[in-house]
Amino acid sequence: MNAPRRAPARGGSALARVATALRPVGALMLFAVVIGIVLALVLLTLGASPVAVFADLWRGAFGDWLAFTDTLVKSTPLIFTGLAVAVAFQGALWNIGAEGQLLIGALAAGAIGPALGGWPHGAAIVAMIAAGACGGALWGAIAGGLRARRDVNEVISTIMLNFVAAQILSFAVHGPLMEASGAFPASPPIAAAATFGVYLAPSRLNLGMLLAGGLAVACYLGLFHTAAGFQLRAIGRNRRASAFFGLPIARMTIGTLALAGAIAGVGGAVQVSAITHRLYETLSPGWGYEAIAVALVARLNPLAIVPAAVLFGALDNGSQAMQRAAGVSPELVYVIQALVILTLLAFDASATGALRAAILGAPAAGPDDDVPPPAALPSSASLATRDA
Repeated sequence: MNAPRRAPARGGSALARVATALRPVGALMLFAVVIGIVLALVLLTLGASPVAVFADLWRGAFGDWLAFTDTLVKSTPLIFTGLAVAVAFQGALWNIGAEGQLLIGALAAGAIGPALGGWPHGAAIVAMIAAGACGGALWGAIAGGLRARRDVNEVISTIMLNFVAAQILSFAVHGPLMEASGAFPASPPIAAAATFGVYLAPSRLNLGMLLAGGLAVACYLGLFHTAAGFQLRAIGRNRRASAFFGLPIARMTIGTLALAGAIAGVGGAVQVSAITHRLYETLSPGWGYEAIAVALVARLNPLAIVPAAVLFGALDNGSQAMQRAAGVSPELVYVIQALVILTLLAFDASATGALRAAILGAPAAGPDDDVPPPAALPSSASLATRDA
């Protein structure tokens, strides 16, 4: 009689699972090493020292207190626009229009700012933020209405609205909102009561960063801990099935893009209130477009958008020091950003999630696990019969 087979030791099995889970981490590290070698070869070809270039990049972003706070300041609009992109993307609404929504929000805030001189400071700040939110919401709702009522692809409409917003801003600062002297294409300065206070001078650190972080928490709670957020994510997972089960697709589409526009518009209002204090034709260097990369790197998680935005803000801020010290073109930073995005997006499964699942012995969560599928989805034929 054969002796019964012994079950493998639990410790060995756990170690095997951990080793399997660590493979994505090892692949990621290998890929990062390859990217570092490629960048080093590029820098050597340009006649620059890779060590010196990256040291200058670090010093420019985090080298001292002023550099650190300036990185946070440059990250703030990326958080707002990144949230605007992520909220819409969660509902499979490809909002490429955060740039235009930010500009319209800034325009609305900059238009009323000079008239708030007699207001209390708190009320003036609230008015600026509300104006920015309303302007951005209106701009987002236009794309949402076109998508819901006319089935116009939101990618096309939001991109086109970006150009329209930029031209409206240009017209405003060259025309009705131009300063009294007419010497520069800029609006009059906003009232002192409508400006965000600067803390820890001489830095430009202000409450805008705190507002952006609070908004990220609010977006996370709204998306993952409310019925409306569940409905939005369900629509994003399966629009057709959501319509069958009675979710208000058209209303959610318009509301989501309006909300995304409001978030970006608040970012524009904060930029005018805290940094520029007036409108300029070149108010944004492209934050709305860069926000798409921020949201993708954060995997559309509102909380992860904050560190992702700080990363991109550090690259933007450090590139200036890198150019001054090493004589390297700041365009190299765009190459670094692209490689960072490719590195992170190349690994769709979360390595940390897989490692946690291996240690705890539970299956790793998939991207759709937070939205359970219906028990039985209708077929195309049944949908056609029902709609008829």
